[in-house]
Amino acid sequence: MSAQEVPALRTIDRGQHSNIDSSRQIVARTQAEWIALWKAHNFDRDVPPVDFSKEMVAAVFLGSRPTGGFEVAITGAAVRDGVLVVTYRETPPPPGAITAQVLTSPYHIVAVAKRAGEVKFEKHP
Repeated sequence: MSAQEVPALRTIDRGQHSNIDSSRQIVARTQAEWIALWKAHNFDRDVPPVDFSKEMVAAVFLGSRPTGGFEVAITGAAVRDGVLVVTYRETPPPPGAITAQVLTSPYHIVAVAKRAGEVKFEKHP
């Protein structure tokens, strides 16, 4: 299976508190899809610019977590057998860590080079 790395990802937003509180991976290829995604994620802030003639958006939302200390990071993207594979890593708080007892919903949203066709998300340890 051959893999071809795609150009560097551009982080649009990353953090601990999204209004999307269920686990999901999403791709937005148009301005309309992007606006809908952003408004679901954070309706209080202006929609960040994305040049959909060159880019599309990939996002990973972990969903609701019981404490602070959880993180998610989109770590790369590569084309494998004609499919864009977006890789990400979830990181829980270390064992025994003192964490805030507050609900969080970690997320990472990136812009990636525009590509037609299937997109898959792969979680890496």
